[in-house]
Amino acid sequence: MAKPKVITAKEAAYLINDGDNIAIATFGASGTPEEILMEVEKRFLDTGHPKSIGYTHAAGGGGFAVTKENGFCRCEDHMAHTGLMERWVCSHAACSDFLTQQLMDNKIAGWNLPLGTLLQVYKDQARGMKGTLSKCGLDTFVDARWDGGAVNQLAKDSKEQFVEYFPNFRGEEMLFFKGMELNIGWMRGTKADKNGNISTDKEPYNLEMLTIAQAVRANGGKVFVQVEEIVENGTIHPKMVKVPGIYVDYIVVETQPERRLSTVGAKYNPAFTGEAKVDVSTGADPIKFDGVKVALRRTAMEVPLGAKANFGLGMPQMVGSILAEEGLSDALTLISESGAIGGVPAAGVNFGAHYNVESLSDQGDHFNFFDGGGLEFGAFGLGEADKNGDMNTSLMSGVLKGVGGFMNIAATARFAVFVGTFTAGGIKTHIEDGKLVIDKEGKFKKFVNHIPQNSFSLKKAVEGGHKLLYITERCVFTGTAEGLLLSEIAPGIDLQTQILDQMEFMPIIPEGGPKLMAAELFQENWGGLKAYLEAKGTI
Repeated sequence: MAKPKVITAKEAAYLINDGDNIAIATFGASGTPEEILMEVEKRFLDTGHPKSIGYTHAAGGGGFAVTKENGFCRCEDHMAHTGLMERWVCSHAACSDFLTQQLMDNKIAGWNLPLGTLLQVYKDQARGMKGTLSKCGLDTFVDARWDGGAVNQLAKDSKEQFVEYFPNFRGEEMLFFKGMELNIGWMRGTKADKNGNISTDKEPYNLEMLTIAQAVRANGGKVFVQVEEIVENGTIHPKMVKVPGIYVDYIVVETQPERRLSTVGAKYNPAFTGEAKVDVSTGADPIKFDGVKVALRRTAMEVPLGAKANFGLGMPQMVGSILAEEGLSDALTLISESGAIGGVPAAGVNFGAHYNVESLSDQGDHFNFFDGGGLEFGAFGLGEADKNGDMNTSLMSGVLKGVGGFMNIAATARFAVFVGTFTAGGIKTHIEDGKLVIDKEGKFKKFVNHIPQNSFSLKKAVEGGHKLLYITERCVFTGTAEGLLLSEIAPGIDLQTQILDQMEFMPIIPEGGPKLMAAELFQENWGGLKAYLEAKGTI
């Protein structure tokens, strides 16, 4: 087999044909071969080609925190021009502002499918199959009986659909997720040797690069890898090779290293790759003392000592910092959907990366753990909840965010907590004399009669024997077969005006009313989590 050819990013762009189906291994901005995407965009704007591209990735791909920096977009925003991209089949859009707007404006046909399931689709395609059977997504908007994951009219009207419902596959309901016919693979590494073996030393995640390379090759396609440098054969340890050279067709050596992002909005950080250690004893990311911190502390009180725990995008990212503040970073195993295990999860634009990470699993293999029911505790962002306790985390205020890994992980976690502010859009709070004070109410209610997309079925979770809590700064709900039960209320909060009047439906209220949330949550210096969890015991 011929060795991979070293080409420029511009040459790579001119090897993409009209109608190609491109898969990219990415998580945020990590893994994105930025210079190749820039040149494809430039070629399209100059010539109108390539056009009618199909585009797929599992985790979100973009760099919204630095969008339009130096006059350029970031990541998949380069590809989101009308006519250039025709089909978008991915799990998350919110990292890319321009792409999201194009989907909402019905310019590109879009399908929003679960992150973990897409990874499994790629893996099955790598062995010559057309797609994957899964229980993930049943009774949600991904179900073919609903929207089949289609997020706009172009997708709904398309003859090509990606989800099929099977009412009885050996006695069980199933969904079949069909993959694109992938013929182009894009990815980014750190080094390539002269035989094309690729390392990912400086990437904060261990992505599905090999899986995509195999899936593309199984379909007779070509694999492109952007790297920092080419090194001599034998200088990359064999166990550090992420993609063997036998799968690589073209190598692009980057010429603009300043454009390389490690996470969605940050440059390379050796504490995320295992190359350096940092002090996280006081919390990796400090958190202001207000209602948000109260909700995070209340969530931390539910984490069983010794548990394998996952914290999702948004507020849940900060639970790891609460545990670190309380001296409990080592009391459980912290896991992110990216494949990062151990250490302390980072927050904000660094989501998915871990300070002092202990291991980085291949993201596709990692989701087998979730779908197989291995997660003992999960905290997830509280988007919108309806009167049935079902959740919308994917289409907020009419804007597509994407379901990401939420659908796989929340539905299978043995104990799931949804944490967020009670209302959205400008809410401000503070703590005074041990009581919660609402300075400004959010513009939007989160507990509503109807949700635009159903990303989580409370009924199915309860039937599966899972424990469910919905935690906010002012109250806590318990998920039951009958709906949401208002189990706790914060000191200083009026039940009628600050809870019930801010909801569109009446929750179940226990006899005697909800109990008060723990008073120690509302003091600036806590220090009581360790004793509380030790009293509860391990899992």
